[in-house]
Amino acid sequence: MAKKDKRGLANSGSIQSGEIRAFLGEGSTFEGTLVFDDIVRMDGHFQGSVTSSDTLIAGQSAQIQADIKVGTLILSGSFKGTIEARTKVELRAPAVVEGTINTPVLVVEEGVILNSSLTMPTANSTGSDAMDLSE
Repeated sequence: MAKKDKRGLANSGSIQSGEIRAFLGEGSTFEGTLVFDDIVRMDGHFQGSVTSSDTLIAGQSAQIQADIKVGTLILSGSFKGTIEARTKVELRAPAVVEGTINTPVLVVEEGVILNSSLTMPTANSTGSDAMDLSE
């Protein structure tokens, strides 16, 4: 089992190799477009779009309504919108997710509420095969 830091996040290779460069704290609200190349953590309210080649970490108190295109997404909060991740999406309890997810790797912890359409492209896939996870 991975060792967890003081915020309850398990250490992973991508997080250990980089530093968090921006932080939207609990109680903060941001609306707009966020573009970054390093690791960003959100614990507040965000509405808009996010684009990054690196990692977005959304903590338990995060409430996000957005179109997200990132390398990796680690989500423990509430999310509504579309997620496109080049590497991986990791959903950690008590995450609540509504929308569309496109990622080659999806990790879902027990306790996550997931009502989404999922597309998992493969090397020889056109990305048109989707599994509907909504009720």
